[in-house]
Amino acid sequence: MTFIKIQNVVINISYVAVVRLDNQTVSGEKSVSVPLPTPQFSSLQWDTIAQNLYDYKWIEFTGQAAITLQDYFTSFNNVIDLLPQSQQSSVV
Repeated sequence: MTFIKIQNVVINISYVAVVRLDNQTVSGEKSVSVPLPTPQFSSLQWDTIAQNLYDYKWIEFTGQAAITLQDYFTSFNNVIDLLPQSQQSSVV
């Protein structure tokens, strides 16, 4: 289990399935978005095992936080790039 801290948000990487690296906010600022699970509990779910206990909410990071997240999720130490930059330009 790995945790990363971005500003005042701590993210459990085990729950991250996708990251949008090259987003833009409405104002045009570069951003990185990460879907984070938020538990959904009703009184019935406490006693039974439900298949979908989480809703996902996209959290958008901008500025230095976006740069840091983009560096983390594009680092060869953290993520295997199946199509490196040099090969992406030759794909049609």
